[in-house]
Amino acid sequence: MTAHPSDIHSPDDQADESTGVGSTPARGPLHGIRVLDISTVYAAPITAMMLGDYGADVIKIEHPTGDPARTHGARKNGHGLWWKVSRNKTCITLNLGTAEGQQMLRDLVVDADVLVENFRPGVLEKWGLGPDRLRDLNPGLVMLRVTGFAQSGPYAERRAFGTLAEAMSGFAHQTGSEDGPPTLPPFGLADGVAGLAGAFGVVTALLHRNSPAGDGKGQVIDLSLLEPLLGILGPGPTAHDQLGTIAGRNGNRSPNNAPRNTYLTKDGRWVAISASATSVAARVMRLVGRPDIVEQPWFESAGERSRNGDLLDEAVAKWIADRPLHEVTAEFERVGAALAPIYDVAQLMNDPHVLDRDCITTIDDEDLGPIKMQNLMLRMLGTPGAINFAGRRLGQDNEQFYQNTLGIDPDRLTALTEKGVL
Repeated sequence: MTAHPSDIHSPDDQADESTGVGSTPARGPLHGIRVLDISTVYAAPITAMMLGDYGADVIKIEHPTGDPARTHGARKNGHGLWWKVSRNKTCITLNLGTAEGQQMLRDLVVDADVLVENFRPGVLEKWGLGPDRLRDLNPGLVMLRVTGFAQSGPYAERRAFGTLAEAMSGFAHQTGSEDGPPTLPPFGLADGVAGLAGAFGVVTALLHRNSPAGDGKGQVIDLSLLEPLLGILGPGPTAHDQLGTIAGRNGNRSPNNAPRNTYLTKDGRWVAISASATSVAARVMRLVGRPDIVEQPWFESAGERSRNGDLLDEAVAKWIADRPLHEVTAEFERVGAALAPIYDVAQLMNDPHVLDRDCITTIDDEDLGPIKMQNLMLRMLGTPGAINFAGRRLGQDNEQFYQNTLGIDPDRLTALTEKGVL
C-alpha cells in the first residue's frame, strides 16, 4: 500500500541538494512511505531515522514518559543533545499498555507501510499487536522486529543491549592490547550496525512488496543486535572451521598487513597508517629511509610483513617522531601513502575536508537555535535526502497528528491524556 505524506510538515518543499540540509522537508526517494516507530533507545530508532533522512514520513510513537534516549548523555537548557540527533520524526505519545492505546495503534497501522519495534518477544502478541494481527489489518505492512538475540533460539527472551552483542560476537575479544583485557567500544557500535542493517532490510522488503513477485504483501524482518555485527567481523568463523585458529588481540596492529599502527609526531600528535597494499607499504618504507626492507623476499606477502611488524614499526615510528604533523602529512601525501591524523571531535569539526563536504552540518533547532550534528551518511545525487528538523519535544505533535489522522477532537485528546493513554 502507499502511505500518506506527513500530516505535520509539508513534504513538497525542497532542501539544499548539495548538503542534504534544508529548513523545509525534502521529497526524498522514500517520499510517500509512512513509518510507525514504536521502538526505544538506539538500534531500531536509528533505522527509523535513516528512513526519515531519505524522505519517509516517520511517526515516533513514545510512551507518555518518553523514550529513555531523551535523557541519555549531555543536556543543554533541559534538552538532550543525543535526542536532537533523533531527527526527521513527528513525535507523538501513546501508551500501548492500555486497551485504547492498542486500538489506536491498530487504527494507525491500517495506513502505514512500515512498523519498527524492539519489544521483547511476545510483548506485542500479548497486547494483540503481533504480526499476524497487524498484517490482517494491513497485508502490505513491513514489520521490523529488533531484539538482542532475535525472535527465536534459546536466548530469544533474554534482556540484551549492544554491549552483549559486542561481547559475544568476538569483537571485544579481538579489541585491545595483546596483553590487556578485551575492550568494548565507547559508543553503541552494535546498535549502529544493526540500525544500518535494519534500514537495508526495510527497503529490501518494500522493493519486494512493490514487485510483481511480492504481490503487494509485506513481511516480518527478524533482526538481532548480534548477527549484523558478527557479519562484518571478517572470516573468523571460516578460519576457525578450516584452520582451527582463533583471532586474538593485536592492539593497533593488524594480523593481515603492516605497517599498520598509530605513531606519535614530534609535536605530540598521533597519526594512523594503513598499508594493506604491498605497493603502499613499499612507499612508506622507502619514505622512512628503509628501501632495504622492501627488497626482502618476505616483503611481498602481507602476512609476512605483519609477522615482521616490529621491524617495520621501529623504522616508521622513528621517522615520524622526528617530524611535526604537517611535514609527516605532506610527505605521505607526496609519495602516495595512506595516513590520517587521529582527531578528537573538535579537530574533526575543523578539518578542511569535513568542512568542505559539510560532514558536520548546522540545523536550525526550535529549542536551541543553530546546532551542529552529523550530516547524511550517503549523498544521493538524483533523489537526495535531507535533515528537515532535529529531535522534537515529547508529544509535541499529538494535537495536530491525532486530529488529522484519526479525527480525534481536542476534548477527546484531553480526556485520553488525563487517562494516561497519551
